[in-house]
Amino acid sequence: MQPVVLRTPRLELALPRIEDVDAIFAACQDAGIQRYTPVPFPYERAHAVQFVERIPKDWEDGRHVTWGIREHDRLIGTIGLYRMDGDGNGEIGFWMAPDSRGGGRLREAANAVIDWGFSAEGPALTRIEWRAVVGNVASARVASALGFRYEGLLRQALANTKHRDDGWIAAVLKDDERMPQPWPVLEI
Repeated sequence: MQPVVLRTPRLELALPRIEDVDAIFAACQDAGIQRYTPVPFPYERAHAVQFVERIPKDWEDGRHVTWGIREHDRLIGTIGLYRMDGDGNGEIGFWMAPDSRGGGRLREAANAVIDWGFSAEGPALTRIEWRAVVGNVASARVASALGFRYEGLLRQALANTKHRDDGWIAAVLKDDERMPQPWPVLEI
């Protein structure tokens, strides 16, 4: 699969570049990113370099595709579709730099990625899952607003270098109406 650039009214989604390494390194020092994503801990600058260098190879393989989210040519986050299995399934994942959270930019980027993921020009997925560590309410609110349907709890299913956690799982299907969804875990 060849990398594609996606554009929204405010954002450009494209391969992270080597000049993004410092922004990625700085963002991945955030306690929330370290807690709720599978980034290495401690996160070192070399990890950001390896991440940027690996992404074109991942695109070529077609199983994992990642974009840098840019606003005014400044990297503010990353987003991707992962574990695409050839049977029409994939999983969305994302993080935003702490100073770029809010304002709907992540939802804007995610909608572009979901549209591409379901399209014939993309991998033509049928189902896109979202998973998050239980307690990652900010991520759950984004997924709910994107139209993902909450499907349940995955016990001890999510692991990173520091933790093994229970996870929430939700999904959106190609034919679903992508309207905000009520989730029982967000009503508590």
